[in-house]
Amino acid sequence: MKNLTLLTDLYQFTMINGYFKQNIHNDIVVFDMFFRKNPSKGGYTIVCGIEQLVDYINNLKFEDEDISYLRSLNLFEDDFLDFLKEFKFTGDIYSVEEGSVMFPNEPIIRVKAPLYQAQLIETTLLNIVNFQSLIATKASRVCFAAGSDPVLEFGLRRAQGPDAGLYGSRAAVIGGCVGTANVLAGKMFNIPVVGTHAHSWVQKFDSELESFRVYANMYPNKSLLLVDTYDVLNSGMPNAITVFNELRDKGFKPSGVRLDSGDMEYLSKEIRAMLDEAGFYDASIVASNDLDEYKILELKSSGAKISSWGVGTKLITSSDSPALGGVYKLCAVEENDKLVPKIKISEDPEKITNPGFKNVVRIYNKHNKAEADLIILDDEIIDESKELTIFHPVYTWKKKTYKNFTAKRLLKPLFLSGKCVHEKKDVMAIREYTQNELNTLWPQYRRITSPEEYKVDLSEKLWDLKNNMISERRKK
Repeated sequence: MKNLTLLTDLYQFTMINGYFKQNIHNDIVVFDMFFRKNPSKGGYTIVCGIEQLVDYINNLKFEDEDISYLRSLNLFEDDFLDFLKEFKFTGDIYSVEEGSVMFPNEPIIRVKAPLYQAQLIETTLLNIVNFQSLIATKASRVCFAAGSDPVLEFGLRRAQGPDAGLYGSRAAVIGGCVGTANVLAGKMFNIPVVGTHAHSWVQKFDSELESFRVYANMYPNKSLLLVDTYDVLNSGMPNAITVFNELRDKGFKPSGVRLDSGDMEYLSKEIRAMLDEAGFYDASIVASNDLDEYKILELKSSGAKISSWGVGTKLITSSDSPALGGVYKLCAVEENDKLVPKIKISEDPEKITNPGFKNVVRIYNKHNKAEADLIILDDEIIDESKELTIFHPVYTWKKKTYKNFTAKRLLKPLFLSGKCVHEKKDVMAIREYTQNELNTLWPQYRRITSPEEYKVDLSEKLWDLKNNMISERRKK
């Protein structure tokens, strides 16, 4: 990844300059990244972008041209700019594993570092993780709606710029797509690339039949033909079947057809009947055209005969939920070699932060199903040999006791004292991890509409700390 050191908000620099002038820039602080709501009114969020975050931190440095630009703003004195020249990240970063399924208000990234370092990385950290997590989650929802049918990511041309198209393709595959049409993403991330031909291919030839023949002769083992350029049932399908018969006579097996417009339910049923009648029982029907999880659910429930789904615009833009509201909040500062909790209080209860140096524990039953998450202070130990009772952080009378459970700490180190300790993973390995994570969820948490709310509670120690700090603050 290229150097993104200046990819940040100006106020990060003005604040760091202020800390520097006050000689508090090296104070050790702790920030948490978390989000308050799942996207698309869903039941979970898939955390994505951790590999790019690691690359970003590893490449943090101020080039001479960066310093020259900052000097040109006439906001900073030479002593501060000279200080920036020596910048090197020296802190600790903990994160959940990329591809993890997470829930609102849980710390998914924890940064402990000198104040100026922790402050500088805020904007880019949020930029990377918010976007990729959003698209991975949307892809997961689309794939859940499709069931066992393959989903292909077709969104590059509608993405919000090249980077969104590139990293959106990566995130979509992590979320569950089996491949992408994005060739550069295929090269960079070693993920499968897929594609057929456009309507323009058909239009360029004197006849639709000729266009199909030429394409099938070039790619006899991958002859997926687009049949809706003119007339699906009276032209496209008869011509496709003619070419498929010619391929079969030569010993090849046609892939199938793609449908990009029209009444998908009706046409897919007619297409299936025509293919079966001609003996092409294994030929697939790929559907595209502004699909999302809701449209796919509708088509499947109506019995549409679609084998796989090419999803573009509404996936790569997460059209019904265009941003994940991840935030980055101060939760502790070091004083006299001890971490002192900090809290943000608001009239809006959901914006009151959880103070202190924390981790997240996931509770699994004996069948490896996730039952609940518990946000704890990092020094707390969960004893699996004893019963564990948790309670709702607001409606505290709602309690649940677990026996015969296992508990897994979710935050793991990416950087320790500035040194990267993260082992890079292949995208397809992350995808597999994500699918395994999703399989630990009960179906009610994965529903496309009106999912059950997953239990995320605070440990009693953290709950007491938070409420005591709120009470103390309100006395002042």
